[in-house]
Amino acid sequence: MKKILGILAVIVVVLLGVVVALPFLIDPNQFRPRLEAELGKALGREVKMGDLKLALLSGSVTAADLSISDDPAFSKTTFLTAKSLGVGVDLKELIVSKKLIVNSIEIQEPDIALIQSASGTWNFSSLGAASTAAKPAEPPSSTAPPDLSVKLLKIVNGRVSLQRGKSKPQALEKVNIGVTDFAAHSAFPFTFSAGVQGGGQVTMDGTAGPIDTTDAALTPFTANLTVDKLDVVHTGFVAASTGFAGLISVKGTVTAAANKFDTKGDIKAEQLKLAKNGKPAKIPVDFNFAMAYNASTHAGTLSHGDVHVGKAQASLTGSYALKETETLLDMKLAAPGMEIDQLTEMLPALAVELPMGSSLHGGKLIANFTVVGPADKLDIKGALAIKGTRLENFDLGSKMTTVAKIAGIKLSPNTDFENISSDVRSNPQGTELPNISVIATDLGEISGAGTISPTNILDFKLHAKLKAGGMFSAMASNVPFSIQGPATNPKFIPDIKGAVGNGIKTLVQDPAAMGKAIDQVKALKDSPADMGKAATGIMNMFKKKPATDGAPAN
Repeated sequence: MKKILGILAVIVVVLLGVVVALPFLIDPNQFRPRLEAELGKALGREVKMGDLKLALLSGSVTAADLSISDDPAFSKTTFLTAKSLGVGVDLKELIVSKKLIVNSIEIQEPDIALIQSASGTWNFSSLGAASTAAKPAEPPSSTAPPDLSVKLLKIVNGRVSLQRGKSKPQALEKVNIGVTDFAAHSAFPFTFSAGVQGGGQVTMDGTAGPIDTTDAALTPFTANLTVDKLDVVHTGFVAASTGFAGLISVKGTVTAAANKFDTKGDIKAEQLKLAKNGKPAKIPVDFNFAMAYNASTHAGTLSHGDVHVGKAQASLTGSYALKETETLLDMKLAAPGMEIDQLTEMLPALAVELPMGSSLHGGKLIANFTVVGPADKLDIKGALAIKGTRLENFDLGSKMTTVAKIAGIKLSPNTDFENISSDVRSNPQGTELPNISVIATDLGEISGAGTISPTNILDFKLHAKLKAGGMFSAMASNVPFSIQGPATNPKFIPDIKGAVGNGIKTLVQDPAAMGKAIDQVKALKDSPADMGKAATGIMNMFKKKPATDGAPAN
């Protein structure tokens, strides 16, 4: 027994010695030229690795650094550099037969530069393509990339920069990619996760392959996509000049084949801003969508787009095209009946301002618009109408006090509207409302036209047909007035002389109105107090002039 134990002890010592000595007996650097050549042949690029070391217990060969050259048509620098490369090998074949069989590849902290030309070609399109240096006399099979297969491929804690034409560069940080059972000529599962420089997280998982040997960018894939709180401005996906801003989250699916991408899912937009002078919305906007994009033409379509603001719903569809420095839109927005109460929190995002201290309640918004042009210079045309709403803490009648009192209109702290409608044209120069039509329940009808500057300065020329009950009701049938100044504190300037002139014309042309006015004057004989009020009102009309110092005029 002692002899047996002694023999076993000697065997253990010898084996331990072999394990310790093997890394010194086998120099993995003798395989470096072959490994560089095989990887270079597979990628179609020059591959360089640093000093190789063999880790016997883990069965891996590591390189201190790694570099892969870029397509010379794009740059003379590297396409990829990495801190280290780990290659899992079949130790038995390596030791016994000195054959290098790769089981796994792990790239630590790579820095990858992705560049797209003006024509739409990416610098990684030629990865894996047949070697262009092959001699024409050689058989076609000799130019095909080797059937490289790896059980596990990992990229850990990488950084990817994306440069598309002349657009602002974008960057992904902490990039992690995992591929299992990779084979160039078959489909393989993959996972992807990254942080977006500027704010946001992106994850994908799905199936890709087989690798397109003519253009790696054409490799088909299907994946689940999740984007969490992507800051569209700080990440560079949207230019600040467009006025758009917000945090975007996405849950959906992406299918790519032959340079065409189909994406569908749900988007949640928080702190959304839709105009240059807008403020972030306090409520989220949900968007259910289906869109297609053709990477060859840099254009796509939005075939389905349901916009939800609370319970209010609208539809957005159309097409878009990505140019080097701008995005062109051709969209249609249809809102058949969005509840005003659901939209009030969105008004600041649209840079829509109400008179200070006032608020809208109740009613529905009906709108149809076309949205055309570059994203930062949109031309919006269409029509809108608001039905059955109330503007609280704003009395339109009180803004023309003298006319309202003489016309016999009861003043109220609120203004109720049966209808507000107009055609609309909006662009970076401002907003035009050429045919305003308003029916105020207690006040009457208002019509006219006006403009709103990019800084929300109003300039409206209007006529009011007031609901009159006083002795000078004829005067109230056509009251010219203007609205000027900031939307938060608009100035109403009635044309009193114009109103009187219109009233006299009405009396002259309408005997019935003349008779009614005479009867009302006769009735004043029995009421000296009313006679005094009427006389004072008439005198005030001609004494008061339109305000010139910024104060509201009556």
